[in-house]
This record gives sequence, C-alpha cells and structure tokens, in this order.
Amino acid sequence: MPSGMHQIVMDLPIETIWDFVKEMNNWAPLVPGYIRHEKLNDRQSTWEFKTEIGIMKKKVQLLVEITEWNEPTRVSFTLKGLKEKYNGSGYFEAESLSANKTRMTGFLDVSAFGAAASMVNSMLKNTIPKYTEEMALAISAQLKELKQV
Repeated sequence: MPSGMHQIVMDLPIETIWDFVKEMNNWAPLVPGYIRHEKLNDRQSTWEFKTEIGIMKKKVQLLVEITEWNEPTRVSFTLKGLKEKYNGSGYFEAESLSANKTRMTGFLDVSAFGAAASMVNSMLKNTIPKYTEEMALAISAQLKELKQV
C-alpha cells in the first residue's frame, strides 16, 4: 500500500496539539487539494478534494471514519472512496517530549483497487508521502499561528 509519514517537533504542550487535532473541522481544510467536508456524526465525515496523481487530475470523495480517539496522543481513521476505488487508513500521533515540546506524527496509507489499481498505486507511491508532509506542515503552521494569537 502506498504510504507516507511525517514527523515534526513543536514547541507546544501536547494538550495544545490535542485540542486542535481532536476537532476534525480544524484540520480537514488543511488537506492538500481540499474542497469541502461534511461531518455526519462524531466519528464519520465525507471529504471532497482535488488530486493530481501523475497526469490525472480529478475530484475525489471519501468517507472518513475515526476509529480511535486516545486523548491526548492519537487519532486514527480509515477512509473509503465513495465513488472511486480507494481505501486506506491513517493517524495523528502526539508524543510529549517535555512540558512544552511535542513530537507530532502524521501517517497516511491509501490504495486503489480495481482494473487500474497497479497503475494508480504506482503513482500514489510518490504522491502520498508528499501529501502527508504537506498536511503535517500545514497543521504545524496553523498551530504556530494560533500560539501567537
């Protein structure tokens, strides 16, 4: 499965990061290519975003389901294509390094299935690590901005 992981050490207490990450509305708009999302309930939402996989550009709609809330260290989720043949999983993890320093890890694992799966998965191997890094950096930047307010 194509996957990506990115870690960032932030000068923030773990509780500050948890307060941000525990609310999906805070970080969903930071997904690369974000168009919109809709919260269905506390654990499920639909997301729509634009993707560029190799030369293919398209809108993708996913059902995202939170599978684990482990305050203040981890949020895990699965995703499934609503019209597209994708599925996957991911997580945000926070590790307190000191009272005001936390390591944040973002992980995403996505696979295509069906007739074009081998071609799409080959392209996802390059795209998913980039998207994971971009999202982790966007969350980090947003948290730094909120810290200054």
